[in-house]
Amino acid sequence: MMLGAQKINQFYGGSHTLWDVDLDVPKGGCVCLMGRNGVGKTTLLKVIMGLLPSSSGKVVFDGLDLTGAPPEARARAGIGYVPQGREVFPTLTVEENLRIGALGRPGGGGAAVPERVFKLFPVLKDMLRRRGGDLSGGQQQQLAMGRALALEPKLLILDEPGEGIQPNVVHEIGSVITQLNAEGVTVLLVEQKLPFARRVARDFRILERGQVVAGGQIAELTDDLVRRHLTV
Repeated sequence: MMLGAQKINQFYGGSHTLWDVDLDVPKGGCVCLMGRNGVGKTTLLKVIMGLLPSSSGKVVFDGLDLTGAPPEARARAGIGYVPQGREVFPTLTVEENLRIGALGRPGGGGAAVPERVFKLFPVLKDMLRRRGGDLSGGQQQQLAMGRALALEPKLLILDEPGEGIQPNVVHEIGSVITQLNAEGVTVLLVEQKLPFARRVARDFRILERGQVVAGGQIAELTDDLVRRHLTV
């Protein structure tokens, strides 16, 4: 098992947002976390990354107990994270954004950006001197993914990678995710778009009211499950 989140409980103020959540991501797998808006998907990813505290539960990654570890320790352990909304550094250049990602690599202090990033996203090489805030939404998403990949992660976590992006770039991002997964990178993503999820993921987990209510291979995501748990 590459990632195991066990019995996670989390609160926002007096609101109980995650209820005894168990989430497992097999080594080499590609798991899509699904659910309607507001059910706790992004919250769970932030707990896994150490960006939000949990009131109880455990996070184990590749045999390491990361419960209570800060986000930078989780990055150094080999977890790359692409947050919802991308969160690139707008006043830094593309190259500076990517080098910040490379700093998270074990022993990477000031390390160069891996050439693999530019092979996956050639547009980034053409825009190294441009500021992150000057890029289009699709280019910023590629930059955010490139920044996460610069630390050469064993696990890549993506929160709605296709949100607000033109269809051709969404297709390209899906192809990159599939390629990375085929090369051995384990993937956990949140995605609302069913065609994208069915194309990219191998397995799915559905959250509802802060609990995992269904899961299995992506081929087992039936119309009935979609109707009960995903349609608005």
